[in-house]
Amino acid sequence: MRIITINSNGIRAAGRKGFYDWMLRQHADVVCIQETKAQEFQLTDKLYHPPSMHSFFHDAEKKGYSGVALYCRHQPDKVVYGLGWPDIDAEGRYIQADYGNLSIISLYMPSGSSKEERQDFKYDMMERMKPLLLDMRASGREYLICGDLNIAHKQIDLKNWRSNQNNSGFLPEERAWMDWLIDEAGYVDTFRLLEPGEGQYTWWSNRGRAWDNNTGWRIDYQIATPAIATKAVAASIYKKKRFSDHSPLIIDYDYDLLSSG
Repeated sequence: MRIITINSNGIRAAGRKGFYDWMLRQHADVVCIQETKAQEFQLTDKLYHPPSMHSFFHDAEKKGYSGVALYCRHQPDKVVYGLGWPDIDAEGRYIQADYGNLSIISLYMPSGSSKEERQDFKYDMMERMKPLLLDMRASGREYLICGDLNIAHKQIDLKNWRSNQNNSGFLPEERAWMDWLIDEAGYVDTFRLLEPGEGQYTWWSNRGRAWDNNTGWRIDYQIATPAIATKAVAASIYKKKRFSDHSPLIIDYDYDLLSSG
């Protein structure tokens, strides 16, 4: 089973840069996309609906903003659009595909870098996610939570950690939430199971020469319940071509999606 996640920074812009051609060559079972910056009715071109994939979108109400999507090789048993929280769902931040006992989620956590109100909104979503994440762990189902969490967990997860300790994305409260997710709630950062080394980033600022100098942040994840995490066999960040200011995170699992019941 191959799962890919990417913040597209605009699905139409990524499409113009060749993302869909690349995506179809990966033979992924599920592709999780965040920040589509489009509403489904705007995606009339067949490029956005490849016949070999089932496509599902949960859009923000505001045009050109946020939004998540799933591209699935196999028709899911069920698709869940949103969390049932009106303020969060209005921004299109959560979509879930169920296959048997496995749920695969495309999640886009808010950025708090623009202003203090957005950081407060981010903290609020983080706190509201906690009981949901605990319920997921207690349910007996397996979960793969894929997406842009807008948090670098540890010092190894960003190049300039010292100068970013007071910046959104690496604040103590955000890092503590990641500690809680892994150490207390019992989820697994599958990429780090396979790739413990330095210099592994998924996002680079468009300012300066961040990409050229690999001055990046690892803020895109595949967070898994333990049983599915143990099935992870290969992980990579695709950087040969740029479709966005984020790069795709690809993880392969020794797992048959169609026999997951």
